[in-house]
Amino acid sequence: MKAFIISSLLFTGILSNCFAQNTWNVASIPAELKEKAHAVIRKSETIFTVKNLGEATEKNHKVITILDEQGLQYASMTLFYSKLEKVNNFEGVLYDSNGEKVKKVKKDDIHDGSAVGNGTLFGDNRYKYAEFKYAIFPFTVEFTTETTNKNLLFYPMWFPQEDEENVAVEQSSLKIQMPANLPLRYKSINGLAEPTLENIAESKSYTWQVKNLQVYENELYSPKWTRYGKGVLTAPNEFEVEGFKGSMKTWKDLGEFDNILGKGRDVLPENVQQEVKQLVANISDPSLKVKKIYEYLQAKTRYISIQLGIGGWQPFEASYVAEKGYGDCKALSNYTKALLKSVGIESFYASIRGGSNERDIHPDFPSQQFNHVIVCVPMKSDTIWLECTSQDNAFGYLSDFTSDRYALLSTPEGGKLVRTPVYKAKDNQQNRNIKVALAEDGNATVVAVTEYTGLLSDDYSDIKNLSSREEQQKHLYKRINIPSFEVSNFSIQDEKKRIPTATVKLDLNVRKCASKSGTRLFLTPNLMSAINTVPPALDKPRQTEVVLKMALTETDSVTYQLPKNATLEFKPEGIKFENRFGTYQSEFQVKDGSLLYIRKLVRNQGKFPPESYAELIEYYKKVSKADRTQVVLKL
Repeated sequence: MKAFIISSLLFTGILSNCFAQNTWNVASIPAELKEKAHAVIRKSETIFTVKNLGEATEKNHKVITILDEQGLQYASMTLFYSKLEKVNNFEGVLYDSNGEKVKKVKKDDIHDGSAVGNGTLFGDNRYKYAEFKYAIFPFTVEFTTETTNKNLLFYPMWFPQEDEENVAVEQSSLKIQMPANLPLRYKSINGLAEPTLENIAESKSYTWQVKNLQVYENELYSPKWTRYGKGVLTAPNEFEVEGFKGSMKTWKDLGEFDNILGKGRDVLPENVQQEVKQLVANISDPSLKVKKIYEYLQAKTRYISIQLGIGGWQPFEASYVAEKGYGDCKALSNYTKALLKSVGIESFYASIRGGSNERDIHPDFPSQQFNHVIVCVPMKSDTIWLECTSQDNAFGYLSDFTSDRYALLSTPEGGKLVRTPVYKAKDNQQNRNIKVALAEDGNATVVAVTEYTGLLSDDYSDIKNLSSREEQQKHLYKRINIPSFEVSNFSIQDEKKRIPTATVKLDLNVRKCASKSGTRLFLTPNLMSAINTVPPALDKPRQTEVVLKMALTETDSVTYQLPKNATLEFKPEGIKFENRFGTYQSEFQVKDGSLLYIRKLVRNQGKFPPESYAELIEYYKKVSKADRTQVVLKL
C-alpha cells in the first residue's frame, strides 16, 4: 500500500511537471487568435502595489508567442530605471512550439546601458535589455520583472493591445492595489469593463481583465489608439516625489505642483537683468518686447536635455541657465519666464504633450500626461506662445510639435487647461510657380519656385538650418514628385514670421516631361503636385472615424513655353468640385505660344464618421483623375 502511494505521488508529480512545461504549447492557442497575427500575447499581468504616497512596486509577467519573423520584435524586453526606479527582478525564459523550455536568460545575457541620448548632458536614466535570438517558428518567450518606483507622478496607463497591429491577446490584466486610505481615480476607455473590486485587510484592489482579443488592422486616417482602443487611465489624488507633496485631483491642483517645483528658481543675476532691461528700454509695444527677449534667448542659449531633479520635472534655476547658456525644456522655459518678469511681463509655464504624432491628453482626467514644457504669454489682444528649446523657431509660432492640443498653464491661481493655436488652411500653404521650356522631344528645362507657409514650412526650415548643402539636395530629391529629373541648382530660404515661410527654388532638367508618339506630344500639365495614390477600399465596414489632421491649401501656376511648331490639338475643360473634405479647381489657358495651368486644392481638417471613408475615397479618385488630365500637342 505504501509503495502504491509513493508511485501515485511520483506519477502525479511527473504529470504536474509535464503540464507546467506544456502550458505554452502553441497548439493551445485558439485558431481565431492566430488569424493574421504575427504574435499572440498569451498572458500579460501587471500588478501595481501602492505602499504610500511616494512609493509603489510594479510586477509584470508577460508571455508572448512569436508566430513568424515579423513578430520577432516581441522576443525582447527593455526595462527602464533611474534613481527613483529600482529594478528588483528581471527574468526571461524561451520555450519551443511544444511549450518545452529551451533557455533561460542568464545574468550575462542582460545588457545594462545608459538611456541618456546624445542631446542629454545630465541624466540618470538607464535600461536593462534582454533578447532571445531564436528563429525556429513558432516559439514563446516569457519575461518576469519587478521594480520599485518612487516617482508617483505617474500611475499605469493600460491598453492591452498596446497599439500594435497584427498582435492578438489571449489574456491580459492590470491590478492596482491601494492602501485603504488612498483613493484611486480611473477612466475606462472605449467600453472596457469596470474593474473587479476587492477589499483585503488595509488595502483595496482594482482589477481589469480582457480575454481573446483578435488582431486589429490599422485603418488609414484613424484616431490615436488611446481614442479608440480599449484601455484605462489611472491616477491618485495625492502623491509625493522626493519630499515634494502634491495633488492631481484637479488641473488647478496639478498646475500648483509645478508652481511649487519652480518656487524661487526664477532669480536672475543682476547683470542679466540690467542687460535685458536695456535691450527693451526703447520699445513701448509689449509684444515687441517679448519678441526681443525671445530673440535674446535664442542667441544666448541652446537646448540640452537634463533628466535630473524631482524625477526630471523640476527646472534648473534661471541663474544656472544664465551662467551655463544651456538647459532643457523646463530650465529654458523657466529662464524665459524670468527674463520676461524682469521687464514686467507676466508669462506662464505650460506643460504639454509634445510630438508631431503624439496623442493628445484626456482633458476630463486630471493627471500627469505631459512630456514637454513651453511658455505662454497672455496679451490684451493676443496670446503669444514660445517654444524655448529652438534656436530657429519663428517668434510666436508653434510647429506641429505643440500646436492644436491641450496645455496646462501654471498660473498664480494654480493650473488652467487651455488649447494651443490651430493652424488653418489659410496658414498652411504651398504656393508654387513654375516656368517650363518644353522641347520637341518632350524633354524640358524647369524653374520652380515654391513658397511653403505654416506647418508646411517646418520640414524645409529644418532642412535649411540643420543640414549641409549635400544633405539638403538629398532631401529635395526625395520630395520632388517627378518621375525622371536632375537638379542643376537649388536654394532654400526661410523667413521667421508669426506664420513662417520657406521658399525653395529649383532648376531642373526633366526627361520625358511630355510623352512623344509620332507627331504628337502628350503632356500632363500638373508637373509637381499630382496626387497619385488613392486610399484603398475596405472589404468590411470601417470601425473608426476618419481624421484629417492638417488643413492646407495648394496653389499651382505652371506656364509651359511650347515648342515653336507645336499647335494645341486638345485642351481639356477646367474642373471644379467640392465636398466636406475640401475643394478642387483647375483651369487651362492658351496665349502667345504658351499654356498656363492653374490648380487650387484646399483640404479641410476635421473628424468625420466612419461611413464617410467611402466618400473620401471618391474624393481622392476625382482629385487624382483631375491631376492626371492631359493636353495633346501636334508638332
